[in-house]
Amino acid sequence: MRLNTLRRRLLTLAALAVAAPAALAQAYPSRPVTLIVPWPAGGSTDRHLRALAEIASKHLGQPIVVSNQPGGGGTNGPGNMGLQAKPDGYTIAQFPMGMLRIPHMQKTAWNPLTDFSFIVGVTGYSFGFVVRSDSPYKTFNDFVDAARKQPGKIDFGSTGTGTSPHLLIEEVSDVAKVQLNHIPFKGNADLMQALLGGHVLSASDATGWDKFVDSGQMSLLVRFGEQRMKRFPNVPTAKELGYNIVSNSPYGLAGPKGMDPAVIKTLHDAFKKAMDDPQHLAVLDQLNQPVWYKNSADYAAWARETFTKERALISKLDLLAK
Repeated sequence: MRLNTLRRRLLTLAALAVAAPAALAQAYPSRPVTLIVPWPAGGSTDRHLRALAEIASKHLGQPIVVSNQPGGGGTNGPGNMGLQAKPDGYTIAQFPMGMLRIPHMQKTAWNPLTDFSFIVGVTGYSFGFVVRSDSPYKTFNDFVDAARKQPGKIDFGSTGTGTSPHLLIEEVSDVAKVQLNHIPFKGNADLMQALLGGHVLSASDATGWDKFVDSGQMSLLVRFGEQRMKRFPNVPTAKELGYNIVSNSPYGLAGPKGMDPAVIKTLHDAFKKAMDDPQHLAVLDQLNQPVWYKNSADYAAWARETFTKERALISKLDLLAK
């Protein structure tokens, strides 16, 4: 009898051990989730992800707290998360395109493909080039002509070295055979204030400039999409001006490597429902950003493919790490 009793207890303990991971996954989340936004507060990414997080928290059943951690062209926040955060689903981050570019340009402590769990693809930026409304450059060709006459003297700001706003202007410079002076900033909010304050002549950025263009403080000279924007129909695309450059910069959400697939699915489902919410779609429309949905597996596959492709662009611009 004692042997049978011992066997029953061992079998019970074994069953509990098997059930424990599933029970833990079902209990997730039991406390607030931190979402790292690797840009300063007030910029276009911050505006978007705060709105998305607020809606997603209702579906998740826990608050999603935004933590702004700017620097490194949007890579410091997610990079530190990938190296330091527990893979328990309570710390996640935006995963911008710089994560797939900067490792080609400099040595990083993290690997963009193996140090992260990909959760969901969300949207992508819409880029434009702006100057102050009192600028002598009334068209983008005016700006390029000035750069041609003063090599290295005409500056532009971006949201950081290796970011899409930086690299697309490097592409323009390469095509136009001009030399511009690049000034990197931590993010959209800092860049816009620097432009308004006259500390930089121009800015390449996502649609964080929209409210300043609407108010008449800035002029939008060119867009880098396939077509003109409905909101700014008089602004030409770079393609129309003879530059065969179209830039899109998708982003989504990721966590540290080793996350439980059940936890990833819980986060994916909450954010997918939030993405489909009319309130979220209205924010994207305001920012002129498209929906760019990818499930976890497709997002990871896209990252692997894009990481390889981006090396070719970095090489073309002679920015590969030496």
